Amino acid sequence: MSEGAYQRLWESSHVTLQELLDQEQPLLEPVPDRERQSFQYRLASLYLHYLGLLRRFDTVYDQMVQPQKRRLLRRLLDGVAGRVLELKDELVHADLCENHCLDRVLQDLKLTPADLEVPIPKYFLLEQSTTVRERGLILAEILSRLEPVSSQKSVTGMHRTEAIILVQKAERARQGRLRATFMQEIRRDEEQDRRIQEDGWHKFSQGQAAVTIQKVWKGYLQRKCTQQDRRMEMEFIGMLPSPNQVEHLSIISQARLVEDVRRLRQMEKEEEFRAAMVKAHDSLVETEGPDMKEKMKEQIRQWFIECHDLTGRFPDYPDASSGGSYSIFADKTPEQVRMELEMQVQENRKKEQEKSKEKGKDEKEKKKGKEEKAKKGEVDAVLQVLPSKFIPRICAGHEEYLNTWKNRCESIHPSQNYDSETLREEKRKEVELEIRIQVDELMRQELRNLRLAVDKEEERPLRAPKKTPGKKTGKKKEKDLTSDRSVESLYEELVISGLLRKSESVALKDYIGDFLYLGSTLSLAKKLSMPSLFDIRQNVALYAVLRLGSPDIHIMAPLIRSILLVGPSGMGKKMLVKAVCTETGANLFDLSPENLLGKYPGRNGTQMMVHIVFKVARLLQPSVIWIGSAEKNFYKKIPKEDKEMDPKRIKKDLTKALRLLTPGDRVMLIGTTSRPQLAEMRGLCRVYERILFMPRPDYASRYVLWKRMIEARGIQPTQHLDISALAKVSDGYTPGHILQAIQSVLSERRFLQLSKRPLVASEFLGQLVKLDPVYREEEESLKDWYFKTPLGKKSMKHRVDQLEAEEAKLDKEKKKRK
Repeated sequence: MSEGAYQRLWESSHVTLQELLDQEQPLLEPVPDRERQSFQYRLASLYLHYLGLLRRFDTVYDQMVQPQKRRLLRRLLDGVAGRVLELKDELVHADLCENHCLDRVLQDLKLTPADLEVPIPKYFLLEQSTTVRERGLILAEILSRLEPVSSQKSVTGMHRTEAIILVQKAERARQGRLRATFMQEIRRDEEQDRRIQEDGWHKFSQGQAAVTIQKVWKGYLQRKCTQQDRRMEMEFIGMLPSPNQVEHLSIISQARLVEDVRRLRQMEKEEEFRAAMVKAHDSLVETEGPDMKEKMKEQIRQWFIECHDLTGRFPDYPDASSGGSYSIFADKTPEQVRMELEMQVQENRKKEQEKSKEKGKDEKEKKKGKEEKAKKGEVDAVLQVLPSKFIPRICAGHEEYLNTWKNRCESIHPSQNYDSETLREEKRKEVELEIRIQVDELMRQELRNLRLAVDKEEERPLRAPKKTPGKKTGKKKEKDLTSDRSVESLYEELVISGLLRKSESVALKDYIGDFLYLGSTLSLAKKLSMPSLFDIRQNVALYAVLRLGSPDIHIMAPLIRSILLVGPSGMGKKMLVKAVCTETGANLFDLSPENLLGKYPGRNGTQMMVHIVFKVARLLQPSVIWIGSAEKNFYKKIPKEDKEMDPKRIKKDLTKALRLLTPGDRVMLIGTTSRPQLAEMRGLCRVYERILFMPRPDYASRYVLWKRMIEARGIQPTQHLDISALAKVSDGYTPGHILQAIQSVLSERRFLQLSKRPLVASEFLGQLVKLDPVYREEEESLKDWYFKTPLGKKSMKHRVDQLEAEEAKLDKEKKKRK
């Protein structure tokens, strides 16, 4: 795509954004609970539109070269990503579950399941690639020092006579195989000659021979044409892969090369822009700085005089924390400031008179409200979306685009250089703020001198804000137990002790799974729909990747500190943890009970260990703290075999450390468990804020798993391989089981035989039989546990209420008929 194409994509994105912003205000109005379905539909529709907008802004930001546009696009991209997270949170509150049946909304909006995929902004890894590379080198260097020097194994020599005997055996065996093959061919030829002699020669005339040859040849040609036509038809409808894979790959590689070239241009233009920013700042300070300073002084002196004339005393100067004189004179003339002062004096008098009247009215209204509620007995539940923190940011970016870039003629800057006029306007505001700080200091001293000279009054001391008894101001800070140590030494200590590990590179898209196509159908039939592997991947992207990837998103998005992945073994829980680290460039800390055995013993040791882990995680964010077998930290009763490791020892310190994480601390605790029933429910749900249930894959996901995993081994499935049958037969098996079966069958030897003997479905059945599937009783046990969690309880209660309401309606209708 050319620069003009990305510009047009940006313009069309803002048209869509304007439509979405128009839909935001009606969403804030409260909706009664009986209209829950329409409310959910509106939320889901808005969520899908913002996902598409996020995908487009990410594409434009990744390839736009002009540095000033990129800064605006970055703000818009983060704002839209944050709004997606807010809408996901609202969908969870409305649906009372983590997965949502959006197939009907997709169909109405004429979208595909691919449009539901959560796009991960490319800048997450591109902008911190250098940091990740340096950190990887440091980790590799520490690990290399830990590896023991491998002792050179002495190769035992062989006697010359033994070597000759071994070579002779191999050569005789080779000659024997050749002789056997030669004799087999001789016997076959002799047998053929004997049969010909017994049957006699079958003589053909010249015409008969020609007809026979023609039949064979024409039949061969027709079969070949039929196969070719059938293949072309199957390729056209997308049922077979295109044979032009090489051409397709070359086109993709060429497109990627163009994208890399554009990124290099971005870096060059960014360096030029930064140099221009410094130059423009210095130029403005020299040329316009003195005039700005004098103008501000005169404005503030005028304010002093007018306040003294109105009130008989000089005003209190605004504190630096509240913005100084900028809070008074922001875009205002001296006359407007004078009018405001007069209005403030009149308003203060009115407020004092109204306060006494309002107290009596409030008390009466409260009494009336209580009486009305008591008469009604019940209050209708109301659904309402909370005000967004990201919408003001998105609106500001949209306004800047409309005012600055929408009607800008791009032919002025064909080389995508920065716009000097826009740059000077931005820098002028910065210079004004810098000069205002200096002027405020000077004018505070001048105000002191005026008070002493005119009013004979010394400076008034600032009143400290009154502290209400019993209420704590601010959050209790954690005591730093390692204040005398550097981050590098703590990092090395964690690597040596095995608490900080090198994460394998796994992309989130490699967690294969398909969309739940029958979600709405199941809900209409009053059946519970379980999350698909596609839903699990999306939830991990929303709860972990988008939040950890950007500090701006994390600060303003709904805070989520921890996730628990619950599902049978083989569902890919560890793979998802590694994928989060890969997509965000996060450090991986391992606090699994098995990994803590014998490390940091004693109560003080445990406290120190948790403190060091969370301190390093915060300082070197983003970070993921993984706890495998998370149920062991919250055992109801510790089994005998686990008493030695003392799995519950980090429970208290872990809970305290999690509470101290605030918005901006890009640290995520991810727990994985296959036996949550063994844990105490209250403690587990208190630590893990989001619980994602991972059931066995459905038919659609199994079909995609078989197909993609076989293709990943470099094999294109043929018509001989019935993948649909494999998907049906493998019901109850996890992705781990399917991968094991494929690895066992597709050995190197079998790979070499594919040209003569194509793959068939029956080859995998023998391997599947050897593996134990996830039985229905085990999955039902996990489901029962999940519906005892706080969100699961709400979901079940809502479902029961719906069924009771429908039964009541049916009873009323029956009575009316009677």
